[in-house]
Amino acid sequence: MAPPPRGSRPRHVPQRTCVACRQTSAKRQLVRIVRGPDGTVIIDPTGKRSGRGAYLCESPECWQAGLTRGVLPRALKIETIPEDDLQNLSAFAQRLGLQP
Repeated sequence: MAPPPRGSRPRHVPQRTCVACRQTSAKRQLVRIVRGPDGTVIIDPTGKRSGRGAYLCESPECWQAGLTRGVLPRALKIETIPEDDLQNLSAFAQRLGLQP
């Protein structure tokens, strides 16, 4: 069998897993939350910030689990999310049309 013509290979799409529902999806379809070197927890829209990252789907159930049931702190390997950062994450979820 001959190799496929040059340039016809499908492009690799990075896959990531939502820490709440454990579903895998394309990296760009999930929201990355990162714990920075200084301990702050923020949304990473570029997906390139340094620090420990975790991914959440855009579903209300996943954000609810991430923000209230302790799934996100466990994934980020911290005890709790700082209160200011938790308020920012909740505000982001509400802007997505979700009610965590």
